[in-house]
Amino acid sequence: MNQTEQAALERLLKIAASDTEQSRRVADFLLAWWNAGSCGGFDLTSLWALDRAIADDMAIVFPMIARVNSYPDSLGYKTQFEAIVRSWRPELFE
Repeated sequence: MNQTEQAALERLLKIAASDTEQSRRVADFLLAWWNAGSCGGFDLTSLWALDRAIADDMAIVFPMIARVNSYPDSLGYKTQFEAIVRSWRPELFE
């Protein structure tokens, strides 16, 4: 992962840690990478409700996900993704 990709991913993680409608959509995007089977997929029309800068960060992260062939925990983001799951998919921890 290069610096641009890492910065975009970390901005998205910060947004997903908040409690707004945009945060929910960012969490959906990130959790589709983490485990789409358990956490659900990402509706591409959700991009319409995001600020352009957030959508641009997703556009940076998406090809990075395809290229690295890894889950986020293997890239050092396990704690951050677990926190997103706890916030946005608490039923998975019951």
